[in-house]
Amino acid sequence: AALHPSARDHRAARDAARGAMSEAPRLRAAARADAPALALLHAACFDDPWSLPAMLEVLALPAAFGHVVELDGLPPAAMAISRVAADEAELLTLAVAAPWRRHGSARARGDEAAAEAARRGARRLYLAVAEDNAPARALYEAEGFEPGGRRRGYYARREGPAVDALTMRRELRRGWRSVLGP
Repeated sequence: AALHPSARDHRAARDAARGAMSEAPRLRAAARADAPALALLHAACFDDPWSLPAMLEVLALPAAFGHVVELDGLPPAAMAISRVAADEAELLTLAVAAPWRRHGSARARGDEAAAEAARRGARRLYLAVAEDNAPARALYEAEGFEPGGRRRGYYARREGPAVDALTMRRELRRGWRSVLGP
């Protein structure tokens, strides 16, 4: 089947990156030193990206934590940054570089964020997603997130009007069941 040109470009970039890898992707905790690369990843994924100072500020929050996926010295392929306050957590951002999308990376980053939030005492995980981001909304709904509210005009767009954010929440399981599943 013929691929759309942009899909062909993404697949070619992903395949080239995979061919250049000598090791499997590696997950590690995000650090302040990652801020420049994470700000670039964020800018590649969102119309209204976090600036480098904003990324540094978030990573410096005492209750914030994040994960980065590295691929043999290439720029980060994916990241998730969250924070916990009392018994609630918020997934602040989740980004996957275009060549690595649709292969479970976003789901895995979300699972890691939820597991870490539960370890830190959170009972619920909240997030906001652009109303027009159908793939992300489908993922979050499949992961048990339920609608919570709406923030009108929350996400700026490079072209066109701002888009509403839908807030969502999910209960977190704790203990061994969170590892083994239902």
